[in-house]
Amino acid sequence: MTTARTTIDFDKIGKQIGFVDIPHSPHEDAWGATRIPLAVISNGRGPTVILEAGNHGDEYEGPITLGELVRELDPGQVSGRIIFLPAVNTPAVDAGRRTSPVDGLNLNRTFPGDPGGTITQQISAYVSSVIMPLGDAFVDLHSGGSSLNILPSAIIEPAADPALRRRNIDAVLAFGAPLTVVIDNLGEPRTSTATAVRAGLVTIGTEMAGAGTVSLEALDICRRGVRNVLAHFGVLDGATASPPARPDAILHIPGHDGYVLATTAGVFEPFHPLGARVEAGQQAGRIHNLIDPSRTPEIVHYGASGIVYGRRQPGRVVAGNCCITVAAPYTGDIS
Repeated sequence: MTTARTTIDFDKIGKQIGFVDIPHSPHEDAWGATRIPLAVISNGRGPTVILEAGNHGDEYEGPITLGELVRELDPGQVSGRIIFLPAVNTPAVDAGRRTSPVDGLNLNRTFPGDPGGTITQQISAYVSSVIMPLGDAFVDLHSGGSSLNILPSAIIEPAADPALRRRNIDAVLAFGAPLTVVIDNLGEPRTSTATAVRAGLVTIGTEMAGAGTVSLEALDICRRGVRNVLAHFGVLDGATASPPARPDAILHIPGHDGYVLATTAGVFEPFHPLGARVEAGQQAGRIHNLIDPSRTPEIVHYGASGIVYGRRQPGRVVAGNCCITVAAPYTGDIS
């Protein structure tokens, strides 16, 4: 049983903007609450689409896009219901960090959560047990954050059920991003999108650039894409959508071989820009030890062929950091 509460009435017609309050009693505030922004716009008949951003606090295009929509949309433009969680991991968003400064947890590795756990676990529990059961579709807006810069793309979360898989693919293609990529996080079940798929929701993810900044290109793609998806579900008039350009191919990250990890500590020098075509075994870059000029830089290599999809943003690395991500043509079932 969750202790979270909200003054939002999910069944009420019109626009409501408020908060989910989760009781929180740290040293500084005996009887306080962590406040998660929540908005609902509802009108007429139609599906419910859940729009989430701020899952990681250093990813900015999604929260900007959803904040604009909350302010701009009139209920008369909506057929159905939109539930907005524009800064769902509020402590991390406030801190501009991937993980919460309250408990150190990554929200996107805590689903379906624990209503009796830490703040991060309580947030994911509220989304899983209260918000997701209200929805027909779930959109989770991400970027690479402060540690990665990723080619702007819409993400397919794999689904075992063929019918749901087809609906997911159709919705992701409707988003209209330049790239479409299948990402299963190496089978990680604790993400919001994996949880949404298990709940039977049509699920759309994104990766909108990153590098700890706001990308104008990615923000434009995100703004158009969210409206495209809402039009795809009939929640907004299709006349407001931009016709999506169907990608030449659907890509995926080919398992562990798709990640180039640092083998030592130092400063990573990449050899290729984002979007470059590379081959398995090819040199991906080298790691310099700046305080020992006698030490030869250590070379790292690609484990898979494809394109450079994501690249580490900070120069400094320690062993195990992700330096490069490669995306390759997807050969799985998309029927």
